Amino acid sequence: MIAPHIDYFRLSPMLIVFGVAVLSVLVEAFAPAAFRYRIQLWLSGGGLIAAVIALAFVASSATDDSAQTRTLMSGAVLVDGPGLFVQGVVLLVALGAVAFMGERRLDRVWAPVEVRTAAGQPISVGGSASDTDGSSDDALPADAFTPSGATVPGSADELAAGRAGFLTTEVYPLTLLAVGGMMLFGSCGDLLTMFIALEVLSLPLYILCGLARRRRLLSQEASLKYFLLGAFASAIFLFGTAFAYGASASLSLADIGTSLNTADDKSLGVIALALIAVGLLFKVGAVPFGSWVPDVYQGAPTPVTSLMASATKAAAFGALLRVLHVAFPDLQDTARPALWTVAIATMVVATLMAVTQSDIKRMLAYSSVSHVGFALVGAIIISDDALAATLFYIAIYAVSAFGAFALLSVVRDATGREESAISAWAGLGREHPLVGAMMSLLLLSFAGIPLTGGFIAKFAVFGAAGSAGAWPLVIVGVVCSAIAAYFYVRVIVAMFFADRPGNAPTVRAPSLLTTVPIAISAGLTLLLGVFPAPLLNLVGDISTFVR
Repeated sequence: MIAPHIDYFRLSPMLIVFGVAVLSVLVEAFAPAAFRYRIQLWLSGGGLIAAVIALAFVASSATDDSAQTRTLMSGAVLVDGPGLFVQGVVLLVALGAVAFMGERRLDRVWAPVEVRTAAGQPISVGGSASDTDGSSDDALPADAFTPSGATVPGSADELAAGRAGFLTTEVYPLTLLAVGGMMLFGSCGDLLTMFIALEVLSLPLYILCGLARRRRLLSQEASLKYFLLGAFASAIFLFGTAFAYGASASLSLADIGTSLNTADDKSLGVIALALIAVGLLFKVGAVPFGSWVPDVYQGAPTPVTSLMASATKAAAFGALLRVLHVAFPDLQDTARPALWTVAIATMVVATLMAVTQSDIKRMLAYSSVSHVGFALVGAIIISDDALAATLFYIAIYAVSAFGAFALLSVVRDATGREESAISAWAGLGREHPLVGAMMSLLLLSFAGIPLTGGFIAKFAVFGAAGSAGAWPLVIVGVVCSAIAAYFYVRVIVAMFFADRPGNAPTVRAPSLLTTVPIAISAGLTLLLGVFPAPLLNLVGDISTFVR
């Protein structure tokens, strides 16, 4: 038995994140409750910054190495350009998400309310009794996360925890574990490691989705839906892994590709590709496997939604690109009709559904699905140009999506509750020009308007697809982009040209923990729209997978 080669230097970014996650668990177990918030925030932020620095050193040395030295742990983990790029996107977005999670608001609303115990005895506590879904609301601290996730929504215990000022600091180790899984997901060299990474990133997210402070029942419903559908998708992925092993007698992506290239009967390979693709397409949120996205994005705490819409999608596309380019490139002719159908359906269905939405958060969720379709236009084309364009697209979208969802958290009604109805945002841009301008910039980027990063990203993806002869995908993508401009512009028109309603929400000025990530997101969206060459050159130089 030959011991696997473990290069701790090249694994250091992931090891740092997982190591800090373990330390965060120990903090939850042993640190005094009064100090956990500050310790967790500084520990998580510092760990992610250390991982970014380590990744920079790894990336600077990777270009001088041969393919053999970049194959770690017997091929289970690969160090190559696309993998490192996806890790960088995940880390940068996660750093902003952790800062966003650290936002703690001091505004509280204490109105007398009667709550009954399990025995039916009335007790008097502060706060509003229920939200529109029957969940406790204003008695809780003005924070994105419930103070006691294990309690029944609206119960006396949850209200008492809110009055005591409890903070749900376990969100930090959960987030770090999810981020570590995302980093590994796009750098796996075999399907078994990819399945483990899928579970490591998914399980913490299932819990995080159910910890929203507001609309507790909706949040728990989102968590349950995500868990059940995710479990089915994981099982289908594992079933496809079994067929891939049957077709090639190996779980290595490179060996699967080599075996299928020389095999006379590729039927097992086709089945394997179909099942594995279902599992990965669920994670990216493609139609019809992304039906969970609107409900989960709306019900989850906004910081978690911003992380899922950006970092999780980047990691999932990293894994999907590796599977298609390394393990199944010779089945593209067979799989093309199905993959094209999924890409077209994702663009069309999500765009049409987004048009009908009256809530900005839910509209952005459907918009996220439609952008998955645009990215799939490049992902399913097996060429270096298409790979580079897709990497550029997921980076731009991750940055913009994080900023857009984070901006939703600063608009709140009189009780401190987030307000995302389009009608409630009427006139907001005139009253708060900076918030209106940043949201408009991000929405215009989603629409693909020139001088924004979204325009360059769509142009690159559609250009690569057109060069490969996939003109039907390009035509559908352009038409859907034109339709999508309607619901993005509708929000901008409401912000700047509609009259403010009488009970309109206002902007609650956040701390630097939220302000700085939003400003960086908007700034990068504009900068990469005006000066995209450096990033385009970078993805062009690294768009080669290690096999």
